[in-house]
Amino acid sequence: MKSLLTKLKQLRHNSTAQGALWVLGARLLRTFLQSSYFLLVARALGAQQYGTFIGVTALTKVLLPFAAWGSAQVLIKQVARDRGHFPQAWGNALYLVTTFSLLSFAFLIPAGEIILPNVAHLGLWVSIGIAELFFSRVLDVALKAFLAVDLVHRNAQLHVLLSINSVLAALCLTIFIPEPTALVWGQFYLVSRIVTAAVALLLVSRDIGPPRLALKQIHPEITQGFYFAVDLSAQNFSADLDKTMLARMATLQATGIYGAAYRIIDVAMAPVFSLMTVSYAKFFKQGASGIRGSLSVAKKIVPLAGSYGLIATAGLWLVAPLVPYILGPEYEPAIAALRWLSPILFFKSLQYFAADTLTGAGLQGHRTFLQVVMAIFNCLGNAWLIPLYSWKGAAWASLATDGLLTLSLWVLVAFFNHRANHVNPAKV
Repeated sequence: MKSLLTKLKQLRHNSTAQGALWVLGARLLRTFLQSSYFLLVARALGAQQYGTFIGVTALTKVLLPFAAWGSAQVLIKQVARDRGHFPQAWGNALYLVTTFSLLSFAFLIPAGEIILPNVAHLGLWVSIGIAELFFSRVLDVALKAFLAVDLVHRNAQLHVLLSINSVLAALCLTIFIPEPTALVWGQFYLVSRIVTAAVALLLVSRDIGPPRLALKQIHPEITQGFYFAVDLSAQNFSADLDKTMLARMATLQATGIYGAAYRIIDVAMAPVFSLMTVSYAKFFKQGASGIRGSLSVAKKIVPLAGSYGLIATAGLWLVAPLVPYILGPEYEPAIAALRWLSPILFFKSLQYFAADTLTGAGLQGHRTFLQVVMAIFNCLGNAWLIPLYSWKGAAWASLATDGLLTLSLWVLVAFFNHRANHVNPAKV
């Protein structure tokens, strides 16, 4: 008993343990709030209007990494290794977000008209574009700033605030709008992002320090950010392209059904995202010594994440028949969609930590190349299968892509680890 009490007292002063508890508690609350938000919006809009929103959002998210140009990842890399870099890293990150979000937004509108003609009102493109490409990117940089300086509780609080604002926006949609549409929801969605980003900016400047622009450091940061931007864009491309292609090549109802099933997968990923949040900076710290350092972090996390992924996959399969009772009878096809997509949860539970192992060890270029190859593979798979099998084709392409990417990333980690051990075996 005395030994147990001693360990509990030690945990109280352990920043990592405290951070994990903050993130876990926040994730549980966020899961409840996100589920409520998703339920309110999906039921209010119906499958077709929800499919319109999903189609526009999915295409917008492909551009998200370029709207920030990897500035959040560069910030956390620099500050995790040397906190003295924070003012310049924070200022430069905001500068890059402002610049590249404008460029991305200018590209989004014509791209939307070409790829998804006559699918959505111009106002929806504008609302989602501003919300995601600017305000959500500002929020993401603020979230990474708190992680970089080990203020994990602030990161968790901002995530919860975002979820609360989303629920409030969804409640306003259902209470005050007699006939909700994707266009009206897009406007509520934008307001929720503006409020959260403004609070985040104030908190970072108050708790850590104000930004300071250092244009002399911008050039190397742009170079580093390019790799992160391409990598994250390839991830988003693989994750969201199927929804955009469904909206174009199938029906909006199929897009809504598929998007609803995918949203449930995202909610079930909450514990894995919690582990990622707590461990992300550690991959950079330990990875400063090479692949073996970052791999040592992954070895502590992957067994837990993989076990959860297996259990959650089985759980989703079992609870899938409840979907139409929760979202409405028109979502009955989402039962099969959720069951088809459920293994993706297990793949991603292993995939993310292999990817962060490479990133932390300074092997971002190799990770980026692999992500781009898989994005192209996914695009070709969707182009072939969606016209033949609608959302089932999209599900098959996603399963094949995520399974192959998971295997390839771990093979790459094993290769570089083997090479490091062979070159310098004395330090094994």
